[in-house]
Amino acid sequence: MSDPLPGTGERYAALAARPEFTELRRRYLRFVVPATITFMAWYVLYVACNNWARGFMNQQVVGHVNVAVVFGLLQFVSTFGIAVLYARYSTRRLDPLAEQLNQEFESDGGTGREVRR
Repeated sequence: MSDPLPGTGERYAALAARPEFTELRRRYLRFVVPATITFMAWYVLYVACNNWARGFMNQQVVGHVNVAVVFGLLQFVSTFGIAVLYARYSTRRLDPLAEQLNQEFESDGGTGREVRR
């Protein structure tokens, strides 16, 4: 499979070798890995409780709403919450560095040379 644009692969390899790119990946993983582990643990707890703690999950909270329904709704809330936190984190910690790398990549031909301003 060839590059859509000649030299793109080499240009990307030069960009990927830069310390700024490594820092961008580190920042990304710093948020994504803990958030994913936390959410998956929360989801597994929900599934496990539905399978093995039925008495607890069947307890009525308000009217006909039981703990299982509350936990299920909290899955949606936590998903939305993680998305909001990621958007804020990305805007503050990822986007500025990604924009800088993108501008340098487009302006210097991806050679990894520092752009003089």
